[in-house]
Amino acid sequence: MKVITERRDHVFLIGVNRPEKRNAFDLEVIDEFSRAYEELGTDPELRVGVVHAIGDHFSAGLDLAEVGPQVAQVGPGALAGTYRYDPWGMWAPPVPKPVVLAVQGISYTLTIELALASDVVVAASDVRFRQLEIGRGILPFGGATLRATAQLGWGNAMRFLLTADEFGADEAYRIGLVQEVVEPGPATRSGGGDRADNRRAGAARCAGDPGQRPDRPRPRRGRRPRAPEGGPGADSGLRGRRRGRAQLRRAAAGPVHGEVMSGSATRSVSKVHFPPLLTVFASNVLRIRTLISADDAGPTGQRHS
Repeated sequence: MKVITERRDHVFLIGVNRPEKRNAFDLEVIDEFSRAYEELGTDPELRVGVVHAIGDHFSAGLDLAEVGPQVAQVGPGALAGTYRYDPWGMWAPPVPKPVVLAVQGISYTLTIELALASDVVVAASDVRFRQLEIGRGILPFGGATLRATAQLGWGNAMRFLLTADEFGADEAYRIGLVQEVVEPGPATRSGGGDRADNRRAGAARCAGDPGQRPDRPRPRRGRRPRAPEGGPGADSGLRGRRRGRAQLRRAAAGPVHGEVMSGSATRSVSKVHFPPLLTVFASNVLRIRTLISADDAGPTGQRHS
């Protein structure tokens, strides 16, 4: 079988098993993968799925030689398979249970879209992500154009969607595509071993096993921890932005000769510590105010009444 499944208590392991083709998804893999998601979604004894791949790579993407003609004939919905739930949640309803995805090695195109459709993503440090459709002159149709901008931020998403650049585990963790990075090993290649046990423990927490529930809430995807009050980086956080905006407002409301009133002291605008972009804005505001004042002044330099 090209997709293997295994039950471990309330956890359902789904493994892509086509390593000789770098786990490229042909029509048979797509259909078996969709069938596994239907089993996960409809069996009341199963609470969470763990998706992994056999071999050194998760997937090189679609087997276009076989899937391409089918997509041309029936449309992009061919990626959903013929069962109840679409693993990518685009062309049929998504599976109504949490999915943990473990990726390693080459993880191209539809792997990124599967990660965006999953709830938790664990990546080996040797993972290689690439949304390379733009290099082939085609459009990603597994959800990247919709979910990436919403989940990862517009700039992060457009960078890899428009350039087809390859990026690794560190960048994927930075933008929030993955939630944990581990060292590669047998567990990430075959679904067995200590790391697989760790993934299953995480899946058990998703499944609601009281013995495996975390003691503290996990941070939201893509969010950096807040800088401690008064600690390193605090000035570049929310307080720094508020202070910069307040300085900009004072600069815009100040005299046209380029000075800012601060209490009883008068300081030059050049000495106000604006963030770089705010410095440009403040300079432009003052320049515009000067031009307006010149237009309003008469021939003798007096303002019109």
